[in-house]
Amino acid sequence: MQLDNRTRDNLWTLISTPAVWGVHFLFCYFVAAYVCAPNTRIFEPIGGVRVAIALATLPALAFCAFAGIRATREWRAFGGDLPFDAPTAEDRERFLEFSTMLLAALSFVAIVFTALPALLVQDCR
Repeated sequence: MQLDNRTRDNLWTLISTPAVWGVHFLFCYFVAAYVCAPNTRIFEPIGGVRVAIALATLPALAFCAFAGIRATREWRAFGGDLPFDAPTAEDRERFLEFSTMLLAALSFVAIVFTALPALLVQDCR
């Protein structure tokens, strides 16, 4: 089987979606903490923070969806059968595609749960 006619997965493609989740998490935490830290206006609405978190969440979710769909398509199209235990380039590729698919799904859910408080909380209480 030729590996030259499609995207080659490596550790960078594997860790890209958890890295996006980590950056998204830090952004949401710091934006909310920056607005709510003075503790002088705890009952005022945080509409700007909610908009900023929503604007950061959409591209992060889109990236995770793109990475997961790409990994799933390649994994299924080129023999996505378990297990991946042979010491060949094809099995390493299958393993990386499968792992990328699972990490993309996990990161997608983590990003949703990171942004969820911005939808539910309306002030700094």
